[in-house]
Amino acid sequence: MDISFILILALAAGAMFLMTSRTRKQQREAQNFRATLAPGQEVMTGSGMFGTIVDVDEDADVITIESTPGNQSRWLRAAIAKLVEPPVETEETETDETSETAAVYGSANADPSTSKGDVDDLVVPDDLSGLTDDGSEKERGRRDDGTDTK
Repeated sequence: MDISFILILALAAGAMFLMTSRTRKQQREAQNFRATLAPGQEVMTGSGMFGTIVDVDEDADVITIESTPGNQSRWLRAAIAKLVEPPVETEETETDETSETAAVYGSANADPSTSKGDVDDLVVPDDLSGLTDDGSEKERGRRDDGTDTK
């Protein structure tokens, strides 16, 4: 046998071992997770249903989940995908953001009598006024036939 053939077989065997060892490790972790499920835990099933474990039947490998009060369903233990951790509530500090947002967006004045200027003084440009030129009327009637000489 050639040495390169033996080397290729050794590399293939090593790759197979690494792939199967990772898979076995993940299966072992999933099995340990499902074995420790207990009533009162919040879980998500593989299909995306959220609920609280109400009852665990060890003999039949069936777990009863309550998704809404009074609505219970039975699931195989293998259908439980993950444990849902309750969200951590962070305490937000109140900051005065009105001065920052007023500078960016302007401020609305609740009392119109104290406004600085009249509404009639506002000049709003017409969006279409910049689209037409004085010579545009002449250009519209002329077709471009490629015979321009400049």
